[in-house]
Amino acid sequence: MVLLTGTLLPPLDFFIVNVALPAIRNDMHATPDVAQLVVSVYAAAYAVTLILGGRLGDLYGRKRAFMLGMLGFGMASALCGFAPSTNILVVGRLLQGVSAAVMAPQSLACIHALFPASEKNLALSLYGATFGIASVGGQLLGGVMVSTDAFGLGWRAIFLINLPVILCAMPAALALLRESRAERSERLDIPGAALLAGGLLMFIIPLIEGREHHWPWWCVALLALSVPLLVAFWHYENRLENAGRSPLVRPSLLLVPGLRRTMAATFFFYFLAPFFLTFAVYEQVGLGHGPLAASLAILPVGVGLLIGPLSSPYVARRLGSHAAGFGMGLEVCGLVLTAVLVNIGAPSWLPAPLLVIGVGQGIALPALVRLNVDKVDVRWAGLAAGLVSATLQVSAAVSVALVGGLFFAIAPDDRHPEAVRLAFAIAALAIAAALALAAVLCLRRRDHVVSLPS
Repeated sequence: MVLLTGTLLPPLDFFIVNVALPAIRNDMHATPDVAQLVVSVYAAAYAVTLILGGRLGDLYGRKRAFMLGMLGFGMASALCGFAPSTNILVVGRLLQGVSAAVMAPQSLACIHALFPASEKNLALSLYGATFGIASVGGQLLGGVMVSTDAFGLGWRAIFLINLPVILCAMPAALALLRESRAERSERLDIPGAALLAGGLLMFIIPLIEGREHHWPWWCVALLALSVPLLVAFWHYENRLENAGRSPLVRPSLLLVPGLRRTMAATFFFYFLAPFFLTFAVYEQVGLGHGPLAASLAILPVGVGLLIGPLSSPYVARRLGSHAAGFGMGLEVCGLVLTAVLVNIGAPSWLPAPLLVIGVGQGIALPALVRLNVDKVDVRWAGLAAGLVSATLQVSAAVSVALVGGLFFAIAPDDRHPEAVRLAFAIAALAIAAALALAAVLCLRRRDHVVSLPS
């Protein structure tokens, strides 16, 4: 359960801030652009440093990296909670993102490295439940805390609530977690980390900020520059591995049978990310509900995210490697039914397909994670966890840009509820198509682990 704290906090702090942005803007008299940075700087820092965070655990110890990441996350949360200005708040969010990227991969890496095969399905099910509940719970908790002015702290409570959680988790982690790391002592690949961070930043920032700024020239330029940087990173990593040195990412990892296919499935799987954004707009503009009512309306997904992971071990025993595809199939059915109900004007029936979406997500996520990490030798557990987590975050940025762009192209303002309802139905179908593709990519699997060269 201690490890799950590292899984809970990063997505919770991403989604919880979305609901609190209006209150932050009013209190600090921030412009929309600066307020958007409070969200985007966290997402960018988190996505860019996830692979590095996972590799730090492999090299210097996963327990050590987990505890240092949690300590940094707590300090950054305090900085955000007591921030006197938006500039300090943005710096705090940047530090939160980096600390989260060091902490989060260690949870998955420790599950892969420390848990026996007989217990791994249950551990991954709890991991999936925690990850999913954090996404829904963040929005709900943010809406409740801001609406009720919890502890008289206003929006600051959403950051300061992390402190008692971390104060309880740190001693437990120190006492209960076993240390694990790669057997061979290696050096951290600093040039590779810099090239990857630069390339991902130039790729992710335009995707996060482009639509908000109507795609200015600098967004297009950054996207174009990201390609040569990422290509240079890949060539550099190849040279390091061929020379017998220690790259940040081992290119030979992608030679593991089936891993490229399951990583591609992981990318399309998290196209569900913009569903939460578009659903919130649909609830508030399309149906005229308030922020708290919109937060409560997503609860069936949260219930499904509890039921799905709890049933995941049973589904995995019955369906084996097809469990991930089965879960995604449920999500596709739920999304298509959601689009139909929205189109015919029957929102009162939405809890049923929302529950199906949550159950499907809860079954698919742990099964998909295992499809990826089980293919890799235990000594590269941190790297595998970082790759999976980074793929999910990059997928979130890409899908929000693509599906969000489609949604707002159909409903460019908040004065036409009919357009918003149509846009939400089409967005749900687009997400369903991506998940159907992910399910197809999961159909085949080879159940053996390939050990990479030293």
